[in-house]
Amino acid sequence: MSNVPVAVVTGSNKGIGLAIVRALCKQFPGDVYLTSRDPDRGQAAVAQLQQEGLKPLFHQLDIDDPQSIRALRDFLKEKYGGLNVLVNNAGIAFKVNDTAPFAVQAEVTLKTNFFGTRNVCTELLPLIKPYGRVVNVSSMASNSALKGCSPELQQKFRSDTITEEELVQLMTKFVEDTKKNIHQKEGWPNTAYGVSKIGVTVLSRIQARLLNEQRKGDHILLNACCPGWVRTDMAGPKATKSPEEGAETPVYLALLPSSADAPHGQFVSDKTVRPW
Repeated sequence: MSNVPVAVVTGSNKGIGLAIVRALCKQFPGDVYLTSRDPDRGQAAVAQLQQEGLKPLFHQLDIDDPQSIRALRDFLKEKYGGLNVLVNNAGIAFKVNDTAPFAVQAEVTLKTNFFGTRNVCTELLPLIKPYGRVVNVSSMASNSALKGCSPELQQKFRSDTITEEELVQLMTKFVEDTKKNIHQKEGWPNTAYGVSKIGVTVLSRIQARLLNEQRKGDHILLNACCPGWVRTDMAGPKATKSPEEGAETPVYLALLPSSADAPHGQFVSDKTVRPW
């Protein structure tokens, strides 16, 4: 078993994820795993970074596939005895002009962005070693979507006592409500991506609370963040930040020094804690 520290970045064959891997290869004192659904794309991204003189490693990961998540879990457990840094970056978004029915967009977007991310956390959070760092890449869209929710929903999503089960029920209800075309009547905003990222931000708050309760002495820091509006396949060419600039806050949170006890359970953008 290797004593080398290890970092994993999900959805990292392109865009912000690739930029996070590039930065960690330069700054993290250990092995950095680039992961992607498609091994060919992942290996091509690894080759690109090797050309730059960096040494990322590759492991397949499709966060929509529980078996794929478990395979990564078993690999990390066997080779490293755990995990030091986890960046949950994998996510999807439909284009604004996509003609898919809203109910389909809601189901598909939440399947990956919320439920997939949650499944990764369920399997990998128990592997996080003392002084580990977990970064869940959310979005400012979670803030604007939260403001678009009914007061009742806002209260639930801002609660300091909401459980993971209750959050899952709410995310499931959103998808069901879109199928019945009653989501706006039920107090939801008209954005599947925004609701999926509410889920990621609130999940992060819950996970941080559980770490406080169950592993207080382990000094693990877990946060959600917004990378900003970044020029990627997802956001398009008009966005204001380069992928490298978008990676800055996730990397800052992934590399918080072992002496740090904050931020934890926060929503962070531009390296600054934002109110939720």
